[in-house]
This record gives sequence, structure tokens and C-alpha cells, in this order.
Amino acid sequence: MTTATTRARQPWTQWVKGRWPTALALLIAVRTFGESQTDEGVTALAQAALLLQLEYLVITKLRRREASWPVIVALFIPFAVLRELDVVDPAIVLSALSLVVLVWGAVEGQLDRPDPFRVQALGALGFGALAVAGLVLDPDLGRYVVAAAFFLHGIWDFVHLKLDKAVALSYAEFCGVVDVLIAVELVTL
Repeated sequence: MTTATTRARQPWTQWVKGRWPTALALLIAVRTFGESQTDEGVTALAQAALLLQLEYLVITKLRRREASWPVIVALFIPFAVLRELDVVDPAIVLSALSLVVLVWGAVEGQLDRPDPFRVQALGALGFGALAVAGLVLDPDLGRYVVAAAFFLHGIWDFVHLKLDKAVALSYAEFCGVVDVLIAVELVTL
């Protein structure tokens, strides 16, 4: 029996097990569907866009792709707490953390030479600028800027998935699917 025949006869549950990051992304997208309909929802997503760029930046700075999932959890928990407490804007904290990581990389010379960190630093600046623009613009226009940030970050994720760079492949797949679905939701609702 050929490999193609074997794959064709694989039950869908086997395919889902192999694509668990996509399945998890779809589950999260279904669970949160519709939250972008309000200005508060768009603000939360703009803040989350700042979180996305920070994750890649930290993982690349640490040079530990295997830390992708622990880093996302370690960054998401304080993000969720900051949003819940509503004492300080999560965008300020996430921007400050990004700045700290960027300065740390600069001090260590990672911005002066060809280094994966330099690529992530450029991405962080670009995605961060889109996220901040989404926060400060008129909410109707901000929605589309945040959608662009998520869509472009989804492409960023899929490029990293294809090149097998920077983050764990499972994380790049998960993040890419979530990002594109959020972008579609922002534009269509």
C-alpha cells in the first residue's frame, strides 16, 4: 500500500490529532466569535496584537523555540489580569515590555548584525505601530487597522511555519489560523 493510499484512508480524527494547533485555533475562534462587534472588543484585540509581537520578540531573544507555548501562557496571564483589573492599560505594559526586550537585544548587539532577533524587532515595530494606530484612531477606522495587523501577523506566522524559524511550528500554525480568523471577523462583522 502506498503512503498516499494510507493517508487517504486515515480517519478524520487522525488528521485532527496531527493538526491540533489548527483545531485549537478554530475552537478559540468559535468560542470568542462576535466579541469584535463592540468598540471595547476592538480595543481588546488591538491590545492582543501588541501581545503577538511581544511573544515572537521574547521567544527569539531567548533563542528557545521550545519555549513558545510557555511564553504565550506566561504573557497571556498577566495580560488577562491587567484587562480584568482595569488599573493600567495593557497596551502601555506590553509596549514597555517590548521596549525592554528591544533594548536588551540592542545592548547585546543583536540589532547590529544579521540575527533572527533583528527580523523580529522589525516585525515588532511594524505590528506594534499598527496595533497602537488601531487604539488611537476612530473606532470604525481602527477596526480595519487592527484587522490588517492580525491578517499581516497571520502571514508572518505562516512564513515562520514554512521556513521553520523563530517559534515552535505548532505555535506558528495555531497563531496563524487564529490571526486570520480574527482579521476576517473584524472586517465582516
